[in-house]
Amino acid sequence: MKYSRLSKEQFEELHLEFINFLATQSITADEWEKLKKDKPEVAEEELDVFSDLIWEGVLTNVKYLENISERHMHLFQLKEKEMKLISVKILNPEVDLRTKVGFGWFKRNFQSDFVEYLTASKKYSDDKNADKFGLIQQGANITKGELYQWFDDMIE
Repeated sequence: MKYSRLSKEQFEELHLEFINFLATQSITADEWEKLKKDKPEVAEEELDVFSDLIWEGVLTNVKYLENISERHMHLFQLKEKEMKLISVKILNPEVDLRTKVGFGWFKRNFQSDFVEYLTASKKYSDDKNADKFGLIQQGANITKGELYQWFDDMIE
């Protein structure tokens, strides 16, 4: 398995896609039930293959990731050949960006000496989607990029 297995909730959400996936392999509903019962290891492999297919599609299409912690924001724009980063560091130890109050403080003070910015870009390795998945495993979430775009406009 290249990525990680989808959660039970994700499989439930994608149950129609999973049925279609099994159908492309000529596995009927009855055969799937029998496979789970008689050859659970083969059924597990099918779940893993399906999970990787879903991840591959998601990672190929994702354009922005955000990883927000107590005093840091790492905002990524995932371009064709490289990923661009806008990093924000809060120097005020009383601020927690994960809270409404903390983010409100940031919005009022984003140009103060208590906020540092860094921008960078990095070329992908030979496996672009694995690079993106690594960021997700480190806590990044897929977004529409509004925060990245706001910062990008502000910095220019």
